[in-house]
Amino acid sequence: MLKLHENTSDREKDNALAEIRYLASVQHPNVICYKAAFIDEPTSSLCLVMEYANSGDLGQRIKYLRENNQMFQEDVILKITVQMCQGIKALHSLRVMHRDIKVNFRLLTTYVERKHISNRRQYR
Repeated sequence: MLKLHENTSDREKDNALAEIRYLASVQHPNVICYKAAFIDEPTSSLCLVMEYANSGDLGQRIKYLRENNQMFQEDVILKITVQMCQGIKALHSLRVMHRDIKVNFRLLTTYVERKHISNRRQYR
């Protein structure tokens, strides 16, 4: 959930919803699926309903491995990197630019299946 500011105009809310609806049309195995979006008026929150990622995010996985004195195997690193690049390439082919690439925005649906989320902007 994203809390909207009191001074957020109706136009800005509509623009945010339109961007999310556009992103909901993106279909790729390495891009997280947006299912729905709505504004909860009583709490002024922008709510996103997204595909469930049952293994958390890459940042959580890295933290877990560090805490347990473990590392990713090289083949897993390669697989994650390739899948991340494929997801970004799919967005670029639709003229969508990801604005903030970091490990906490990399969701895992299985140990090595990568999904990309958030902070995307359509560009022309």
